[in-house]
Amino acid sequence: MSPPDNTAGIRRIIGDAEEVLPRLRPLSAAEFLSLELPPRELILDPWLPQKGLVMVHSPRGVGKTHFGLGVAYAVAAGAGFLGFQAPVPRRVIFVDGEMPAATMQRRLAVIVEGFAWQPPEPSYLKILSSDTTEGGLPDLGSADGQAEIDAAIGDAELIIVDNISTLVRSGKENEGESWLPVQGWALAHRRAGRSVLFVHHTGKGGLQRGTSRREDVLDTVIALRHSTDYRADQGARFEVHFEKARGFYGDDARSFEARYEERDGVALWTRTEIADAEIGRVVELLRGGMSIREAAKELGIHRSRVERLKKKAVEQGRLDG
Repeated sequence: MSPPDNTAGIRRIIGDAEEVLPRLRPLSAAEFLSLELPPRELILDPWLPQKGLVMVHSPRGVGKTHFGLGVAYAVAAGAGFLGFQAPVPRRVIFVDGEMPAATMQRRLAVIVEGFAWQPPEPSYLKILSSDTTEGGLPDLGSADGQAEIDAAIGDAELIIVDNISTLVRSGKENEGESWLPVQGWALAHRRAGRSVLFVHHTGKGGLQRGTSRREDVLDTVIALRHSTDYRADQGARFEVHFEKARGFYGDDARSFEARYEERDGVALWTRTEIADAEIGRVVELLRGGMSIREAAKELGIHRSRVERLKKKAVEQGRLDG
């Protein structure tokens, strides 16, 4: 189903004549305040609203596709994920422009096994894969490509685009003007009642790669980053940071550490507050015989911070004084 066409005027019949009223009609403040607008619900509490536009970005290999699939299945099943909660099941389409189909199939199977809840019916989560589409997926930056993808969206309430670099191939990534066609496409879907989650790469400066104009209309921007002491043998272990949080704050917007593991073909996600995770790593290193100076060097943090974390560990009874 394509987004509605909002370019035509409003036609009104007066007697035997037809009058075309202007499409753009400003409302008085009183008229606007009198509108009966339904409250904006949350698709995934607290950061993914209905009619919301959001982005998740990370460097390569951190775990953004794992994260995106977890979000997709949680929303489709009306389930919890990393402390976030989908109040009710909603239809989701995951548009994958990068992953080999066999890899995506395996990842999805493991993700599904990790959830206790299932969608009301299988069609609540659909995968549109470049690898299983003859000729691949079209360019989301072009009008023709958008029309093709719109025709496949159907009744989905959440569109996950994974990822911008592979699906938006026209224009230049660093130029704001090149993003405008995609922004217009996303806003049209928002007007039609859908939410869009963009998955993207992180640039060298640590922010999302390319033009910052992408963030102008977004409700939420989430950055996934490896912890300072991350090792490659730890798999998908990363920190979740809310760089933009429209409509939520405080504890809901607090950063945390997430870890994804596979055990016997089942996905296991754990969430740990960053301070608790740091204390745990300090305890592990100090118990292993490292000095405070050595632990600070290993963790990539200042010695004074290790001393504070050691003090907290002693207070919690996790280390001897």
